[in-house]
Amino acid sequence: MDKSITVFEYGYLADEADKKESKRINWISSAAFKYLKQLCLCTESESSFVRLKMIDSTEVLQTQNYAGVILTPDGTQIEILPKIGKAAYQQQTEAAEEQSRESLLVMLACLGDFRHLKTETADIKQQKMPLLEIFISQFLASVNHLIKRGIRSDYAQREDNLLFLKGKLQVGKQLKHNLVNKHKFHVEFEEFLADRPENRVIHSALHCVKKLSRSMANQRFQQELAFTFADIPVSKDHHQDFQRQRIDRGMAHYETPLAWAKLILNAFSPLTMKGSHSATSLLFPMEAVFESYVASQLHLFVNTGYQVKSQISSSKLVKHVDKDWFQLKPDLLIHDAGKSVCVLDTKWKTLDVSKANGTDKYGLSQADIYQMFAYGHNYLSGEGDMFLIFPYQNNFDCPVVEPFIFTDINGKETNLRLWLVPFQILPTKGKLMLSAKANSAPMNTIFTPDVFSLPFISTQG
Repeated sequence: MDKSITVFEYGYLADEADKKESKRINWISSAAFKYLKQLCLCTESESSFVRLKMIDSTEVLQTQNYAGVILTPDGTQIEILPKIGKAAYQQQTEAAEEQSRESLLVMLACLGDFRHLKTETADIKQQKMPLLEIFISQFLASVNHLIKRGIRSDYAQREDNLLFLKGKLQVGKQLKHNLVNKHKFHVEFEEFLADRPENRVIHSALHCVKKLSRSMANQRFQQELAFTFADIPVSKDHHQDFQRQRIDRGMAHYETPLAWAKLILNAFSPLTMKGSHSATSLLFPMEAVFESYVASQLHLFVNTGYQVKSQISSSKLVKHVDKDWFQLKPDLLIHDAGKSVCVLDTKWKTLDVSKANGTDKYGLSQADIYQMFAYGHNYLSGEGDMFLIFPYQNNFDCPVVEPFIFTDINGKETNLRLWLVPFQILPTKGKLMLSAKANSAPMNTIFTPDVFSLPFISTQG
């Protein structure tokens, strides 16, 4: 059985021992299923990436809102991709997988640890490489560039019992070790070697990817690069070596391979998995990834003079016994002269503008509307514009024209408005899409004109 499978968020995994005809289920080895089920049932927070369910009379594990890669102890590799690609194609196809993989890479490139990630290389598009192989190939490419620029050496203190005098004689140790062997010299000396912390951790990371990679091209490339590091020992304690590293002048070419090496040697663990057996995980909570991506891009759509701030928590919902309880923490705020003028919150959810009726409500969550109501009253004093930002998708490729208008206790409309808008994930610059109807003061002074250049869409169900 193929031990490499690809699923989307909220996909189903089941034990191959129970295999039956089902279009919804992906089958994995019994050992892999048992391991993931054990994680699912534990009380640790790491269990949140899968949930135990029953579908088609079969016990399954449903992946949650995480994307990335899981390597189970038996060697099964599970790639989990963002759901927006599947939504665009209505089913799991190669094109859907490719689009989802590209979207995830674009968003990850905006994160600090993955700032060196290149998202438009020919290898990714031509070979349709899975995520893990993409990361490995880019690490190997950075090491290759390092070798071409030159591996740095440094003077290192050495102590040895030699047949000749070199450096400084250690008199005490000479008397202790060589009282009989008077032809030897216990000396301390400096040697110009490539054995320095930066090279040791890179060599260790090369050893690590050798075990992880299943790509023949990556394996061959790794062997070629490892040969260059043959005389450099691997790191005995990579945490200490990372602390000891010193990027001297002219060593800028070390920055990228060291960044990749740090991720690799920390077991690719934005989400660390625990269990009775060690397994490598590379899982990203998609709400946080999408929020970080939008936050990194939003300043491109805001006019000069306005500030974009993220994760503000200056307001609390209630007071109790002279203490503030329940933080109100919108994802993004736009400030003008220190005053909040706009609240924006990102939601990694699917939305369907064709469901514009009182029953479906576009697929919105009532809790999200309550949350925005609290933000509006505490950060905008109950008056102004707020935006719920969703990923651009097949059923939500234009903003909803009309805003949601909050009412007071008498049912009278207030000046607090909420807009539903998509954000398109693109390789170079993302695209924020605001309703053309929002193109009036003060919104047209806050945002650049290009975000409003969209036709109206019908909101009648």
